[in-house]
Amino acid sequence: QVQLVESGGGLVQAGGSLTLSCAASGNIFSINPMGWYRQAPGKQRELVASITRGGSTNYADSVKGRFTISRDNAKNTMYLQMNSLKPEDTAVYYCAGKLVVTLSWDIWGQGTQVTVSS
Repeated sequence: QVQLVESGGGLVQAGGSLTLSCAASGNIFSINPMGWYRQAPGKQRELVASITRGGSTNYADSVKGRFTISRDNAKNTMYLQMNSLKPEDTAVYYCAGKLVVTLSWDIWGQGTQVTVSS
């Protein structure tokens, strides 16, 4: 079992920055990659960014150049640095892990709210 706990959400003005953290515990080698999803009211959950244990990254087009995903394997922690935030970035952000045995995003954190005011 793997547990994921997010932190770092909050309220920020447009143009500002926030950093989200995701602490993983348990059998962390059972998940690869890890990623950040978000879900805005009335919209489907979308993958924002992902990172493999080796550090390879992928980003949604909507956040490229503004968000940076990273991880510290020694601390079992993943981060999402969000810069130049826009009101449309407002959403609940979820930390997630893809199980290597199912190849599905089956492991989820509880979510953290990010609100960007205009």
